Amino acid sequence: MNTDAVAIDTRHIAGYRRMAVKRALALGGAFVVMLWLVILDLSIGPSGMPLSDVISAILAGPHDGDRAATTIIWYLRMPQSLMAVVVGMCLGIAGLQMQTILDNPLASPFTLGFSAAAGFGAALSIMFGAALPLPEYLITPIAAFAMTIVACLIVYGMVHALGETPEILVLCGIGVLFLFQSLQSLLQYLASPEILQQIVFWLFGSLLKANWTSVAVTSLVAFACVPLILSDTWKLTVLRLGDANAASLGISVGRLRRRSFVLIALLTAAAVSFVGTIGFVGLVAPHVAKALVGEDHRFSIPLSAMVGAVILASASVFGKLISPGGVIPVGIITAVAGIPMLFLVIYARKRRSA
Repeated sequence: MNTDAVAIDTRHIAGYRRMAVKRALALGGAFVVMLWLVILDLSIGPSGMPLSDVISAILAGPHDGDRAATTIIWYLRMPQSLMAVVVGMCLGIAGLQMQTILDNPLASPFTLGFSAAAGFGAALSIMFGAALPLPEYLITPIAAFAMTIVACLIVYGMVHALGETPEILVLCGIGVLFLFQSLQSLLQYLASPEILQQIVFWLFGSLLKANWTSVAVTSLVAFACVPLILSDTWKLTVLRLGDANAASLGISVGRLRRRSFVLIALLTAAAVSFVGTIGFVGLVAPHVAKALVGEDHRFSIPLSAMVGAVILASASVFGKLISPGGVIPVGIITAVAGIPMLFLVIYARKRRSA
């Protein structure tokens, strides 16, 4: 056997093992950081609580232990912390999917107007929802979710008529984005000062209204979509090589793009329906994940989910620390912090490519 070939194979095996260790460390590290942030988030609040009491209340369960600690942890703070994790995961995965199918590093779940549509639906429900025969706490999420799906159908119909290419998809999405932003502005112009305040607060993006129902609904949508996304990991990885290469390997690029598009819409709708508009998570999380584990979607999908959860949980912790009495909406924090985070990711990518 050729000794040079053996040496090359040995180097390839060693390189693959190093990459596998790096990916395992990235996934494990992200999970540990996410878990630590959730526990930290549970320990911070206006009433204050030692970390030992938080852990005791978690281990005791929602029906045992000290009643005051149990109520604070399980019925006030836990839904908000878990909602941050689930919403961050949804936005992280949706962002990675969007950047893959559009072959655009600047794409995010809000590129195609889904966020603007959800905002319009929420504003519509806040202004006129009292006339609907539904519980008040469900009207806004249902309206936001429904309007996001409407935006998905509009973009899908336009793309189907004009051509299923990334360029057409982006252009149609931008058109829908401006349409719903204009309608949203119109409602704000017509709203009374009290209604306008409610609309603006929803658009900020906040975890304060999260409860076990919203956590369950969002988690249910995520658990329904994620297995379908994971089943396409190989196809999505190949798609990063270009449409022509993917088609040459027998992948139906148009079908894959449509399927991913629908799943992105569902994840985004579930994420924003209860907590409002939260930006930059779906843009930054995929870049961080790909910088750590590469383009292989078997690893970048779960890592994007965990990085998204880490970003949103960090925003929740930071908001409580700087304003304990009146928590700053996480949407404001992610929007402010997302800009330097994005520049940092771009700088790191530039250094690696240099």
